[in-house]
Amino acid sequence: MITLTLLHPLKSVAVQKWNFEPNSVIRIGRANDNEVVLYSAVVSRHHLEIRPRGEDWALISLGSNGTFINGKKINKVLVKDGMIIRLASSGPKIQITLSQEAESANGQPNQNSKRQPLTSRDISKETVMN
Repeated sequence: MITLTLLHPLKSVAVQKWNFEPNSVIRIGRANDNEVVLYSAVVSRHHLEIRPRGEDWALISLGSNGTFINGKKINKVLVKDGMIIRLASSGPKIQITLSQEAESANGQPNQNSKRQPLTSRDISKETVMN
């Protein structure tokens, strides 16, 4: 199980969570065909992918504004439990949690990401404008 948590830009508390089963390919971006849709001016249509790599997960940055960990731009890294990534240098922050236990009641990814995409108002104006 992998859990993605969108963090509030100022308080670093959870705004929304998505759970995915192992062997899922998770795409994050502005386009509606992503598993996690974030409407923010700095997020690319297809910003990044998280995919299984053996027993690990690999994060691949695809966006033109980059993906950052601790302020450093990355292209491809292995995911570590608890790591926080930032989409663009001033965009939304997502914490990645790895778990062996299923947290979702039905064992399926949270489908709200496609039905109710987050807008820049949900993420906050500061995230979009900086």
